[in-house]
Amino acid sequence: MSSFSDWKVPSAFQPRSEDYQFDLEAALFSVLSISSVVPDHAFSATTLGTERAGNAILINDTGLVLTVGYLVNEAESVWLRTGEGKVLPADIVGMDHTTGFALVQALGRLDVPAMALGDSDEIAIGDDVVLAGSGGRQRSVGAHVAARQPFAGYWEYLLDNAIFTAPSHPNWGGAALIGPSGDLVGVGSLQLEQQRGKGISENINMSIPINLLKPVMDDLLTMGQPNRPPRPWLGVYATEIENKVVLMGVADRGPARRAELRAGDVILSVAGAPVVSLAGFFKRLWGLGTAGVEAPLTILRDGRSLDVRVMSADRNRIANSPRLH
Repeated sequence: MSSFSDWKVPSAFQPRSEDYQFDLEAALFSVLSISSVVPDHAFSATTLGTERAGNAILINDTGLVLTVGYLVNEAESVWLRTGEGKVLPADIVGMDHTTGFALVQALGRLDVPAMALGDSDEIAIGDDVVLAGSGGRQRSVGAHVAARQPFAGYWEYLLDNAIFTAPSHPNWGGAALIGPSGDLVGVGSLQLEQQRGKGISENINMSIPINLLKPVMDDLLTMGQPNRPPRPWLGVYATEIENKVVLMGVADRGPARRAELRAGDVILSVAGAPVVSLAGFFKRLWGLGTAGVEAPLTILRDGRSLDVRVMSADRNRIANSPRLH
């Protein structure tokens, strides 16, 4: 289990109780630290490592905890720690690769209050929010909503209306995005760099809107994953450069590797439909059908156009199955 370090958010960026219309200190008690150990042979070990740590949020009084999926994906052991130092093991309840959420169950009493789920659709640009890490105010950031817009992730991931906040939290993974009413409106996922002008940039955080959890919550609790057909997955790591979708690499055990796609390939079209953006590429791919469908791609490699057919897969079947409670 990872050690509990003594780092703090600079005081100028910490939230102040007087700036909010809710009990800030009470809300921060709901945020926990979470750590996990993943076996060396796990599919995600190469990209995410075998020891992971971040934040999580208690969301009901039975010990159900919400976090971002990459912190516990394929984990063989999971531990939770409260801000006051109480440590408990936990089991993975369910994961949703489409949204990026994961639920874990504490195996014992955490003795902290649960945070209510809010309405992320009500969160607008300019709203004052808190991005809270475990450890109270000194590990939280008083922030504002900088943008609400789509986000396409290089690992075949797409959110239609992600929440972006600034200033950035240095330990954003699984952090609680607390809205103006003191409830949970999102979960921290990434840190990104935003250009503010010529030669000027700043770091911002992207959080997953909490409303994406609500339609799949019951499925995660009962089946471990959403009850919907899995999307086709290729196992590519792609980026968008000047209206072109360029592969940065391919997953070692993924369909793209078997089809001999490689870094530097430019995706020109999917099933004859041109793609000029990462989001467009994913939507064209997912529009072909469910996991297992063949994906006809046209790529540009070394100045030559090539047609490649990739047999897609179910991402859930590639990864090690979590230890469900």
